[in-house]
Amino acid sequence: MIARYTRPEIARIWQNENRYRLWLKIEILVMEALARQGHIPAETLPLVRKRARLDPDRIDELERTLKHDVAAFVSQVAETIGEHARYLHWGLTSSDLLDTSFALLLVEAGDIIKKDILRLLEVLKEKAYKYKDLPMIGRTHGVHAEPISFGLKLALWYDETRRNLERLKAARKVIAFGKISGAVGTFAYLGPEVEAYVLKKLGLKPAPASSQIVQRDRHAQYFTTLAIIASSVEKFATEIRHLQRTEVAELEEFFSAGQQGSSAMPHKRNPITAERLTGLARLVRGYALAAMENVALWHERDISHSSVERVIAPDSTALVDHMLISMADLLDKMFVYPEQMRANLDKTRGLIFSQMLLLELMKKGQPRPQAYEAVQRLAMRAWQNKTDFRKLVRADRGLAKFLSRQEVEQCFDLNYHTKYVDDIFHRVFS
Repeated sequence: MIARYTRPEIARIWQNENRYRLWLKIEILVMEALARQGHIPAETLPLVRKRARLDPDRIDELERTLKHDVAAFVSQVAETIGEHARYLHWGLTSSDLLDTSFALLLVEAGDIIKKDILRLLEVLKEKAYKYKDLPMIGRTHGVHAEPISFGLKLALWYDETRRNLERLKAARKVIAFGKISGAVGTFAYLGPEVEAYVLKKLGLKPAPASSQIVQRDRHAQYFTTLAIIASSVEKFATEIRHLQRTEVAELEEFFSAGQQGSSAMPHKRNPITAERLTGLARLVRGYALAAMENVALWHERDISHSSVERVIAPDSTALVDHMLISMADLLDKMFVYPEQMRANLDKTRGLIFSQMLLLELMKKGQPRPQAYEAVQRLAMRAWQNKTDFRKLVRADRGLAKFLSRQEVEQCFDLNYHTKYVDDIFHRVFS
């Protein structure tokens, strides 16, 4: 099912042919380093470059017998090189190829995801400014609280997405390490200078210390970063789902001509994209847990992590790529209903201005407990009797001792609650 969400750009990264190509590149770079040191004959390197060929089908055939992918790769390439194949894989262990190429693949996938985040940031910024001054009700515990603007909600998402960009940059930096240090990381047959040469050519850094593998805390950071990104997308999607509910109806996913929301009920227009993103985030978080389980291995290495990474690497990167693109498209095309936002603001008949009334009473010298009780008493009456809160406040003789009619009216000023939106936007977008 993951293939359904995998774009060609991501799929290409994880194809076996791409892995083999990187393995061969690493092998030849090692031979370059050895040739520079005079450890292999001068004529070997040009012959290897000319003759070395990859045959994925032959590698698969050999692997069925050898039960070892790197051994099958080395054997297949050796068949194309001839007598100079004795210098292939000199002093290397499988993980020198596997972990170094894995770093390159994760970096490449991360760079694609970075572009996706930048696109989502563009959409969020454009929509935040478009709806900067569109008032809506803010909700806490799912209950009407006080007014905000829809643009402010989107600015909040922008700020979180920008943090995710910084997290991804940090994860990319941590994962961009390889190793050419041999079977247990001691450089017994190839010195650190060979590793330095090869990794510099590849754009990676040497792990300061390694066992047979690059340590998996690096990978855990990478995959948990993807999980945080997916969780943010889920957060945005969950909000969209709530706001599309019939009882709220403040915005809606794009619904195209000919689209059907239900096989049974022709009237249905469901938030299917947001719901799908919510579900996919659960998968990505599960993969992150698997990455953390990979940190603890036996001694210098076992291969319990290997089977896990063959699943979580393509799946996590493909899913996060899909989720970011889908969220950007959802936000770009969504329907927004200002009239319904205004209607929902008015649904509680002025109760959302209760705090302003409380503070004004306190400014006039009434102690907080008494002021709170007086406002709450009227608020509960408005709730229970479905009465206009402002009318009750105007008619209350006790409050009239503290507040003039004009001061009461000022307590119900919608613009008072959004007067600092520009300041917040400056802090977010400057």
